[in-house]
Amino acid sequence: MLSYRFRLYPSKTAERTLNRHMELCRWLYNRLLSELNMAKEKGIKLRRTDTQALIVDLKKYEKPELGEVYSKVLQMVNHQLWSNIRALARLKRNDHRIGRLRFKGAGWFKTLNYNQSGFALENGRLVLSKVGEIPIKLHRKIKGEVKGVIVKRERSGRWFAIFQVEDEPKPLPKTGKTVGIDVGIRHFLTDSEGRKVENPRFYERTLERMRRRQKDLSRKKKGSKNGERARVRLAKAYEKLVNQRNDFLHKLSRFHVNNYDAIAVEDLNIAGMAKNHCLAQKILDASWGKFFYYLSYKAERAGRRVVEVDPRGTSQNLPEGFDRDHIAACRILSLGLGRPEVTPVEMGPLLCVPASAVVAGQTPSLKQEAPCESWG
Repeated sequence: MLSYRFRLYPSKTAERTLNRHMELCRWLYNRLLSELNMAKEKGIKLRRTDTQALIVDLKKYEKPELGEVYSKVLQMVNHQLWSNIRALARLKRNDHRIGRLRFKGAGWFKTLNYNQSGFALENGRLVLSKVGEIPIKLHRKIKGEVKGVIVKRERSGRWFAIFQVEDEPKPLPKTGKTVGIDVGIRHFLTDSEGRKVENPRFYERTLERMRRRQKDLSRKKKGSKNGERARVRLAKAYEKLVNQRNDFLHKLSRFHVNNYDAIAVEDLNIAGMAKNHCLAQKILDASWGKFFYYLSYKAERAGRRVVEVDPRGTSQNLPEGFDRDHIAACRILSLGLGRPEVTPVEMGPLLCVPASAVVAGQTPSLKQEAPCESWG
């Protein structure tokens, strides 16, 4: 299942309707959760079908306004509630300390899920049942069968449509090459072919701006128009930060998937590493976990392999006078894919790649291969 994300530009009327529907969905979520809690206190075990049937009664007797919302959207609220319950149960089985599900506060319900029906694309507009037409910016072609659309409101106030699509994976031609990757803080990654990609440090570079905007927000009266404008400015800054980071990670992962049949990486305990308070911010800013996730799902769809290696020993007993990250990347390749480890005397010069080159889609090859045409 793939997701395509497009910007929406609802009119004031459509925006009011969408917000109204989200508040009704929030009410329904809280009402169903309340019903589950009361049933549990009485020793009654409700099933998903029971809360599903309750929606019909609520719409008929208690909250007729629910009829303003497309029925499938209301059903997906019930689905979301039970998904959250299952997620908490999994955490509990894994010995995590958890409490009960919390009720959703005003403004915290941010999605409308049109599953299977209730939507259509017509003449550059997204048509939603009981909402109407909304202009949409389709910046790329949707490939495959659309199974659903999620309408989402970001904290910045921007609206997006996320199309959930099923299509057949298309394996890439074999390259006959493999690579090992060692991630770090000073350089985002060093690979076994000698590339060192600069760490873009997006959060660090925008930290002062974030602090100024957070300080500006704290000075505003809560609930005032000036306070709302300050909140939106801060939300837009965070949204830009996330977009920049994701763009960098998508392009870098796409480069390695396009150019290598197999990729060896360390199986890092990132959550444990982030407990080091001196390095936590830099580790989380680097987003290694998200990079590995992008590598994995792109590789699966392209017919490539990502192999995880136990990190113990990959960075120990390294020879002096040579690049330690490069040698570690070669060891990761050797451990993960059974390739002979390259000795220091066989290593050529390293190529340092600035983060800006990755963002521009210009990650170079050390063997002068044709550049990658699609970063998707």
